[in-house]
Amino acid sequence: MANMSTLRVCRADYANPVHAQALVNLLDVYARDPIGGGKPLSAFARANLVPALAARPQAFSVLAFAGVTDAEPVGLVNCFEGFSTFACRPLVNVHDVVVLPEYRGQRVAEKMLALVESLTLERGACKLTLEVLAGNAGAVKLYTRVGFANYQLDPAAGQAQFMQKYVA
Repeated sequence: MANMSTLRVCRADYANPVHAQALVNLLDVYARDPIGGGKPLSAFARANLVPALAARPQAFSVLAFAGVTDAEPVGLVNCFEGFSTFACRPLVNVHDVVVLPEYRGQRVAEKMLALVESLTLERGACKLTLEVLAGNAGAVKLYTRVGFANYQLDPAAGQAQFMQKYVA
């Protein structure tokens, strides 16, 4: 394990083959983890993910490397710009947060999220959003520590729920 004082966090360059491979490999680690669904990325996703992200100006990613070079990728955050109609300003959704198991608990995600917040402010966005599984206690603790809170407009109406529907 590298000395975390040499952790380097940067915005991913989708055109950089080293960054592209790091992004795909780290996302695959997340996908294979039970908290990420327990299945590897498909061959289609592995081959097409980075070009698809690069084609979307609303997408950006942050990578963490142990050391001063890009030789040892240890973390990834993928983000997508959305829009807050109430604020009439952009928002940024943190879609994926990945830290290799051997680097967890060393504030890697916290450092990546700090850069995400800076990039969010540069976009003129009003807030960051994310979804987290209630059983992922470590992630919930991290997000709370860095300022995230459950979403609600009126406490009497309850907290928001994240839902999904697959479409063909």
